[in-house]
Amino acid sequence: MSRGDRIQPRSVARLAAVQALYQMEVSGVGVDAVVREFSEHRFDRDVDGPDGDRLAQADEAFFAELAKGVVAHQAAVDQAIVKRLASGWKLERLDATARAVLRSGAYELMHRPDVPKEVVIDEYVEIAKSFFEGPESGFINGALDAIARDARS
Repeated sequence: MSRGDRIQPRSVARLAAVQALYQMEVSGVGVDAVVREFSEHRFDRDVDGPDGDRLAQADEAFFAELAKGVVAHQAAVDQAIVKRLASGWKLERLDATARAVLRSGAYELMHRPDVPKEVVIDEYVEIAKSFFEGPESGFINGALDAIARDARS
């Protein structure tokens, strides 16, 4: 990975937020404990990548805002997602990772109008591609695009 290919701090924060939301759902641990764990044990590590480059740094404040924001506004975030699911589908029917991706993306679309919707959608589609090889990234793209139209009309 060349310096020009370095992952941006907000991209790392988004991925970490998805991982944190997933962790909270499967373990039942609260948001403050998960944010603290990420800050103390996962960020700012001197881990070398395959080419000797340090792994990208996370925007920790942005990460904490995403994780805490999803939890604080989860009812509205989930409602925005459910509105865009196929008729008869329930949020619980989705894979836990897909739920975490959609929740973080929907929160950002709804509560961070300073971030262009195209950036938000592209980032979360890329995150989805890192977890799924099937049609999930296309589904997440469509759902977030529809949520963006609802939230930013």
